[in-house]
Amino acid sequence: MRYRRAKVAGGTYFFTLNLAERDRTARVDHVDSLRSPIREVMARRPFYIDVIVILPDHLHALWTLPMNDCDYPMRWALIKAGFSRQVPRGERCNPSRVSKSERGIWQRRYWEHLIRDERDYGRHVDYIHFNPVKHGYAGRASDWPYSSIRRYIAAGTLDRNWGGEVQCQDGYSFGER
Repeated sequence: MRYRRAKVAGGTYFFTLNLAERDRTARVDHVDSLRSPIREVMARRPFYIDVIVILPDHLHALWTLPMNDCDYPMRWALIKAGFSRQVPRGERCNPSRVSKSERGIWQRRYWEHLIRDERDYGRHVDYIHFNPVKHGYAGRASDWPYSSIRRYIAAGTLDRNWGGEVQCQDGYSFGER
């Protein structure tokens, strides 16, 4: 089955990828095994990671692709495969995955959203950075070790205490209703 996905060369995209078993913590247990394939894919098929947060059972990222490129599905396929090869076996695998020689680490599909404008971009940056607080992994966003928020703090874009509580001016909580 072919999925309809927005593909805009040079676009900026928000992604959510989940582990197949949401009660597992493979992503943070093996965070270096995720960093390695990301670096390898970036070297072969360049893209920019605007924002990223890696949580125990899912991750969120905001990528900007090169001006002549819209192939984020291949990049994610390579990253997921590279991570899966490095993580010890032990996950449950349903018969469909076994028949296709797939691991049962990742959900097959992922959420993608083409960023429309600066406001949309800002809301997704905040959503990603706030996610560890939302899920109870950290008291404030800067306390979570697997987040790009440190880059924003170092650049002076965000204060170290940002994201310690929900503060929302438009009635929404970082992209959720």
